[in-house]
Amino acid sequence: MSATLITNARLVLDNEILLGTLGFDATGITSIDTGRTSVPGARDLEGDLLAPGLIELHTDNLERHLMPRPKVSWAEVPALLAHDAEVACAGITTVLDALGVGETDSDSVRGSAWDTLLSSLQHCSEQDALRAEHFLHVRCELPAPNTVELFEPFRGHPRLRLVSLMDHTPGQRQWENVEHARIYYTGKKGWSAAKYEARVADALEMQRRYAEPHRQHFVDYCRRQDIALASHDDTTAEHVQEAYRDGAVICEFPTTRPAAQAARDLGLATVLGGPNVVRGGSHSGNVAAAELARDGLLDILSSDYVPGSLISAVFGLHQELDLPLAQCFAMVTRQPADALGLNDRGRLAVGLRADLVRIRPLLDAASRVQPLVRTLWRQGRQVA
Repeated sequence: MSATLITNARLVLDNEILLGTLGFDATGITSIDTGRTSVPGARDLEGDLLAPGLIELHTDNLERHLMPRPKVSWAEVPALLAHDAEVACAGITTVLDALGVGETDSDSVRGSAWDTLLSSLQHCSEQDALRAEHFLHVRCELPAPNTVELFEPFRGHPRLRLVSLMDHTPGQRQWENVEHARIYYTGKKGWSAAKYEARVADALEMQRRYAEPHRQHFVDYCRRQDIALASHDDTTAEHVQEAYRDGAVICEFPTTRPAAQAARDLGLATVLGGPNVVRGGSHSGNVAAAELARDGLLDILSSDYVPGSLISAVFGLHQELDLPLAQCFAMVTRQPADALGLNDRGRLAVGLRADLVRIRPLLDAASRVQPLVRTLWRQGRQVA
């Protein structure tokens, strides 16, 4: 593939945004210069932003496509292709598909085997059918009796980059307010009130029997295989301290400020959701992402359940808190790359991958910035 030269672009660098010119090909970024160029054939970006391709380390979006309604299953390949198209159009070039394992409900996607999906992912990759590069983030529900069994297809998988340890027992962590848990399971999951009450009655016994041995199983596995480990929905400093002792490097969605502060003190990278920023707060009543960002306690943004929220949250924090735009972009590029050890991407620098996104900020009727992703390149090839 021949080299491409882009000029009149606002380049999103590590600590600043400069009008400049960038060259790249399939091998990576070949040049970065300030100012415009008059070289014939250079592509004029008309002052649009050019940023590193976004890196998403936790999105439930593929699960949503696999089961768009409670008890409604969708075929794996069309679900994967639709998910891939959605994340690419949101400016994401590297995505960790978050797949849950561990659930006693046979109607749940997280209570099913993932073998067919993993085969479909490999097939689509071999056919060059995917716009983004896909890795795996396996979310392990510790109190579920079948978690270790359902993890088997991921054991030794070359795409596995992150394991998170979850405990959704009502009455603690994310579901400290049991009414929020009731609304979630009877609403999104489609459970009847009777089914919810029966599950709550069993939850504490399942936690007592399975949570600790399963925790140790996955902690040991991640240590042996050098897989990044994340905690999930930490509510107290003690939760974070436990994760730190286990070797976690990421604190996903802490629900309180004390938990986020503990993560900062222990050097864990803190992840909050883009929807939390876009909506102005957590849908579950947890700490607001903007509050943590304002006080320097937020490292990484995740789109969670809305892929488009990732880039929107970048501009939301910039506009709401007056944080430097380059600092906000780092939360979706350089910092997630660093947390995952993906040292070949996440920045605009000569020699790194040419994963690039062109963005034009638009203003809506309320003068809020709505970023428009116009073009996406992965490894130097335009994919959207």
